[in-house]
Amino acid sequence: MLNGRRIVVVLPAYNAERTLEQTYQEIPLDIVDDVLMVDDGSTDSTVSLAGKLGIHTIIHNRNYGYGRNQKTCYIEALKRNADIVVMLHPDYQYTPKLITAMASMIAYDVYDVVLGSRIVGGGALKGGMPFYKYIANRFLTAVENLLLRSKLSEFHTGYRAFSKRVLEDLPLHVNSDNFIFDNEMLAQVIYFGYRVGEISCPTKYFKEASSIHFGKSVVYGLGVLNTTFKFRLQKLGLINSKLFSREEGSIKSDYYQEV
Repeated sequence: MLNGRRIVVVLPAYNAERTLEQTYQEIPLDIVDDVLMVDDGSTDSTVSLAGKLGIHTIIHNRNYGYGRNQKTCYIEALKRNADIVVMLHPDYQYTPKLITAMASMIAYDVYDVVLGSRIVGGGALKGGMPFYKYIANRFLTAVENLLLRSKLSEFHTGYRAFSKRVLEDLPLHVNSDNFIFDNEMLAQVIYFGYRVGEISCPTKYFKEASSIHFGKSVVYGLGVLNTTFKFRLQKLGLINSKLFSREEGSIKSDYYQEV
């Protein structure tokens, strides 16, 4: 715990057997109360390895997608009485050593959401981020900051920490089950006025680290622009999108089994 807040780390996993153990070993268990992994239909030994490591594991009955994996992560973390949830990819692209700092910023009520930014500190390219992804990241972030009236260094990091209040409030179940989920969620965070902080996070790109290919990157980029324009049109009162409606209620869970 930190400042009396219960901290749960969630690991959205898919074929992560080569990096799971290394990731888990660096989680600061002195302040983390619980670690939860959701496996999205892996075809390797991710689940059996998680069992050997003693990680509480939820198994999707098939591969539903990265977005739905996160939905289950947050539902189950809340069921396990989390006050702060840190979402960490088990592919070791982001260092678990920053969990304490990120959780502290929420535990002491400085921010409601904290992002591990690959851009702050200039380490993205040094860490091996492909140049085309770096350029796309900068372009999309510039457009988003302009239309969302924000000043974030990047919108596309997968290393994030959330307060319980944020996860209970956002209509996450209407979000995509695919990679665009991350962007939709952050747009919702900004739309509903939550405080967002950033911390510099070194990143590593290597063979075992997960990454979407060029084709899916293009689809993701178009999805980002679509979400951004929906945000601005909603603010102008020109549309009524479910993404930005509290009337949609909370996330639901009925597509997995617990082991």
